[in-house]
Amino acid sequence: MTTTNTHVTGTARLNFAKTAPKVFRALIGFDAAAREGLDPALVELIQIRASHLNRCAYCLHMHTNDARKAGETEDRLHMVPVWREARHFFTEREQAALALTEAVTLVADGGVPEEVYAQPAAHFDEQELAHVLSLILAINTWNRVALSTAKVAGTDERG
Repeated sequence: MTTTNTHVTGTARLNFAKTAPKVFRALIGFDAAAREGLDPALVELIQIRASHLNRCAYCLHMHTNDARKAGETEDRLHMVPVWREARHFFTEREQAALALTEAVTLVADGGVPEEVYAQPAAHFDEQELAHVLSLILAINTWNRVALSTAKVAGTDERG
């Protein structure tokens, strides 16, 4: 498998990490800071759900693999896109974070309703909630970088 960035017409796209290294490093720093203090399983669930909604195959592949390496079950991974119909697979805290992930990712569809915000606010302290929100913002940014530069699923370059 090659690691070139191409879209359907085959035209090469820029390598964001190499052409904007300061911006790329800033995003890595933001992402790392957002994760601090959060349960790694929750981090992956948030990143997987946002990547589903943004249709980012590159990030979805990366984060489902990361989740498996961290011990996440196949059952839960398969249920993330339909978590509302499979609530028993997820804790109330995870459900609240997934609902917030959806609202923030799809913010143009109606903002973040008060009832959606109230759920995670009841399950996370203010600092944790700020980190959850930051993580949602980070993965949405990464999704847009990957989609804009035509990153190919299965070519994770993190090593």
